[in-house]
Amino acid sequence: MKQLLLPFVILFMTANAQAQDWPNLKKYEAANQQIISSSKYPKAVFMGNSITEGWWQQRPEFFSQHNFVGRGIGGQTTPQMLIRFTPDVIDLKPKVVVILAGTNDIAGNTGPSSVKMITDNLAAMAQLAKASGIKVVLSSILPVKEYPWSKDADAVGMIAQVNAWMKQYAAAHGFVYLDYFTAMADAEQGLKKEYSGDGVHPDLKGYAVMEPLVLNAVEASLKEDTGSSSKAKASRGKKSKSSNRP
Repeated sequence: MKQLLLPFVILFMTANAQAQDWPNLKKYEAANQQIISSSKYPKAVFMGNSITEGWWQQRPEFFSQHNFVGRGIGGQTTPQMLIRFTPDVIDLKPKVVVILAGTNDIAGNTGPSSVKMITDNLAAMAQLAKASGIKVVLSSILPVKEYPWSKDADAVGMIAQVNAWMKQYAAAHGFVYLDYFTAMADAEQGLKKEYSGDGVHPDLKGYAVMEPLVLNAVEASLKEDTGSSSKAKASRGKKSKSSNRP
């Protein structure tokens, strides 16, 4: 009887441990501490899910070459990322954060999610970064026609709505909107077959499309900072001149 119960006890203990660390804060804890201790901070941190995790696992040279750090965790949704945003992004003091998130929310990985729930979490992460002096790149959700594990989800419709919101929100708040979707979508608004084996996760050919796009976005976000500073100085100059007028 004890032997029969043992697997269930182990399963319960494992599930309980995971529930206690729902956002998986432990995953990058040691790696984060190493960066902080060395004071060798990254140029950019990539926050995301399995797409980001698979990216730095399959293309570590891309990340190391550009001083990028990957902080993706497979299966995660935006509320989980929001909880770990401080230790996994802000504490690493990057110049830029690249956020690629939302697809697992649409698939219902941690329960049903509305467009507003997703966009609220994306906005919260972006504003946390901005308040910490970190430039923000909001990445479009990659195209998905159907999630293999969640076939009833409105993938095409919700992705379109979240991406439209991101584009508008980025423009309104001085962030960079990174449009992977247009470059990777097929005629049915799914991920092109040549870029993915399952219609959700990019393969190496897919990442090859994404890499120049994200490099341009990171540089654009840094130039945006310089441009904003110049505009601010010019504006202050105009104000000082106008203050002499009666």
